[in-house]
Amino acid sequence: MVSWSAGICLSDQSHVCEISMHDWVHFRAVCAYKENNASCCAPLLLEAKPELFSSETRTQSSDRTMDLGLAEDHFSRPVGSFVASDIEQLKLAIEECKRLILELPEHSERQKDTVVKLIHLRLKLQELKDPEEDEPNLRVLLEHRFSKEKSKSVKQTCDKCSTIIWGLIQTWYTCTGCYYRCHSKCMNLITKPCVRSKVSHQSEYELSICPEIGLDRQDYRCAECRTPVSLRGVPSEARQCDYTGQYYCSACHWNDTAIIPARVIHNWEFEPRKVCRSSMRYLALMMSRPVLKLKEINPLLFNFVEELVEIRKLRQDILLMKPYFITCKEAMEARLLLQLHDRQHFVENDDMYSLQDLIDISSGRLSCSLTEIHTTFAKHIKLDCERCQAKGFVCELCKEGDILFPFDSHTSVCHDCSAVFHRDCYYDNSTTCPRCTRKKHNPAEDPA
Repeated sequence: MVSWSAGICLSDQSHVCEISMHDWVHFRAVCAYKENNASCCAPLLLEAKPELFSSETRTQSSDRTMDLGLAEDHFSRPVGSFVASDIEQLKLAIEECKRLILELPEHSERQKDTVVKLIHLRLKLQELKDPEEDEPNLRVLLEHRFSKEKSKSVKQTCDKCSTIIWGLIQTWYTCTGCYYRCHSKCMNLITKPCVRSKVSHQSEYELSICPEIGLDRQDYRCAECRTPVSLRGVPSEARQCDYTGQYYCSACHWNDTAIIPARVIHNWEFEPRKVCRSSMRYLALMMSRPVLKLKEINPLLFNFVEELVEIRKLRQDILLMKPYFITCKEAMEARLLLQLHDRQHFVENDDMYSLQDLIDISSGRLSCSLTEIHTTFAKHIKLDCERCQAKGFVCELCKEGDILFPFDSHTSVCHDCSAVFHRDCYYDNSTTCPRCTRKKHNPAEDPA
C-alpha cells in the first residue's frame, strides 16, 4: 500500500485508486470541463491547488503523455478539452492511469499530475453514464413519486447504494412522499415500496419494546434486502433496529437514531435509539399523527407523569369551550380554533396523542403553548364577547350572582343535563342536580 499526503490510496493488488473528499475539495474546479473551454478551466485549477501545476510539471507534460501511451489523445490537450467520447476508451485510459500512478515515485509531481488526469477521466466517464437530458422530471415506482432534483450544490447520500450523490454531474431523484433519495441509475434497483403508503394504510406503531426474533428466524439475512449478514461482520455486519427488533445490513441500516414510541409509552423514555432507514422514515412520517390512546395502552402513566394530567385537563377545557366558538360569529371571524391548526385533534377529542405531543409534553413546550391558548379562549368567552357571556350559568344551589362556565376550575358539571354548579355546592348536595330532580317530578318542564 502506498499513499500520499492529499489522501490518495492505492492498492498494489487490486489496482484500485480511490479519490478522497480532501482531493475533491482541491480539484472540484475540474468540473468546469463541462464548458469545454480550456482557457477557463486552467485558472480555476491553478487557484484550487497551484502546486500541482508548477513549471516543472508543464515542461514534463510531453514525457508523461508518452508514459501513458496516449500521445495523440486527450492527455495532450488542455484541461477541459477531452475528446474521448467512447465509454470503453475512457475505461481503458482510466486503467492505464491507475497503473502508471502505482509505478511512479511516491509523492512525485508526476504522480500527482497523473492523479489529476485520473479525476478528469472519471468525471467525464460519470457524465457519459448519467446523461441528464433524457431524464423525466417525475417518475412513479412502487408507490414512490420521484421528483427530479435541480440542486447542484447540496450533497446527499443515495438510499439505495449508500454512496454520495454528486449533484453537479449526477442526476438524482427524491420521493415526495417518504423523501427517499437515490441516483437515477439506482431507481430500477429499488425493491422497497414507499413508506407513506404504509402510513396511509396502517397508521399504527409497534408497541412492543425492541421485539427481537433472532437472526436464525431471519435466515441470517437482512430483513429488508435479504443480503447475508452476521454479528461477526462477515460478509456484512448485522445491525439491529430498536423499533422493529430485526437485523439489517449496513446498506439498509446507517445507525440513524430516532425516539421509539414503545419506550415512551411504557417507560416515558425519550432517548433516541438506532433504527434502520425504513423505520426512520416511517417514524418521521408518523410523528404528528394522533394514533396513541394512552388511557387504553398505559393508563397508569397518568399516575406518574404530572404533565400528562395537566395537558389532559387543558384539552378537556378546550372541548368545553368549543361549543361557544362554533355558535359565536365573532369567534368564527377571528378563527380562534385555528390557533390549534397544527394539533387539530385537540379540538376533536381529549384522549388521542401523537408522538410529537408526548415529546413536547416531556420538554415542557406543549404546556406553555396550550396554557396560552387556553387563556385566550377563556378571555373571549368570559370578558370580550357578550353573546358568550350570556351562555353562562348561575349556581342553582347557592343562588349567588357570579356567572359560571363548565371549564372553570371551581365548578362541577351535571353529566345528564350539563348544568354548572359550584363544586363545593354540588358535593354538599350529594351531587344531586336540582334541574334533573325537577325534570323527574315534572317531565313536561323543560328548563332549557
